[in-house]
Amino acid sequence: MKLENYIHIKEEVKEALKANKPVVALESTIISHGMPYPKNVETALKVESIIRENGAIPATIAILNGVIKIGLTKEEIDHLGKSDNVIKASRRDLPFIISKKLDGATTVASTMIGASLAGIKIFATGGIGGVHRGAQQTFDISADLEELSKTDVAVVCAGAKSILDIGLTLEYLETNGVPVVGYKTKELPAFYTIKSGFDVDYKVDSEEELAKALKAKWDLELNGGVVVANPIPEEYSMDYDEITKTINDAVKEAEENGIKGKESTPFLLSKIKDITKGKSLDANIELVYNNARLGAKLAVELSKLEK
Repeated sequence: MKLENYIHIKEEVKEALKANKPVVALESTIISHGMPYPKNVETALKVESIIRENGAIPATIAILNGVIKIGLTKEEIDHLGKSDNVIKASRRDLPFIISKKLDGATTVASTMIGASLAGIKIFATGGIGGVHRGAQQTFDISADLEELSKTDVAVVCAGAKSILDIGLTLEYLETNGVPVVGYKTKELPAFYTIKSGFDVDYKVDSEEELAKALKAKWDLELNGGVVVANPIPEEYSMDYDEITKTINDAVKEAEENGIKGKESTPFLLSKIKDITKGKSLDANIELVYNNARLGAKLAVELSKLEK
């Protein structure tokens, strides 16, 4: 397989990987489809800065002109933030975006693929996709979950997005042998809030403890990822009852308007931002920063074990 025909690894990232230095993968959907310009670009650059401050190298992943880029320049991040012609790219989309030489913003699933191809083990994001409400009828299940079942990347997130059916999401992950680990918490966070009403599989209290578990998993060739659930900082956590009502109202509106599939998440997040007068966007940004910090520290500990 001639990977070099499809992938370009930024020199800084390539050198770090070769020297076994800590690297953290970052998605690009949050830039192209998650926030308005210029907030999206400011947030992406700040996330990269936080990762550097905590001892790791950031590798934002995207597809530009048909090439999977592992690590972006500021100009490339700005392009993703401004352009209206960036396709939201999951696993199924990659061959077509690449062969047609288009631009694509990577979701959790496709960022995991890019990270794995480059040899990056840690990925920090906002929240994972999951089983959508009403999936018993629609079978609407995010490709993120299937990717977690087979790709060896740990995903640091604030839990599953609270617009999903969290109980069914956990059941799906359990069936596929994906550990859901709470960082200093026994309860799975639900993106905007530290509460969900559901327990994680394991609680860990340090990055070192978690890094040892990741190393053991992959040394034993227990293929697949790990969900590292890192609660939003309490001062930014939204009220559980308020956000639950807001989400229920937004889901109802989506159903009434026939919005489903890959369009549902952007619609719901936008609607929730409007209803909460921007509070949800502020919470979203802070939880991403928090995950970047943990992702960098975890990458540092894992790199120590692999030397």
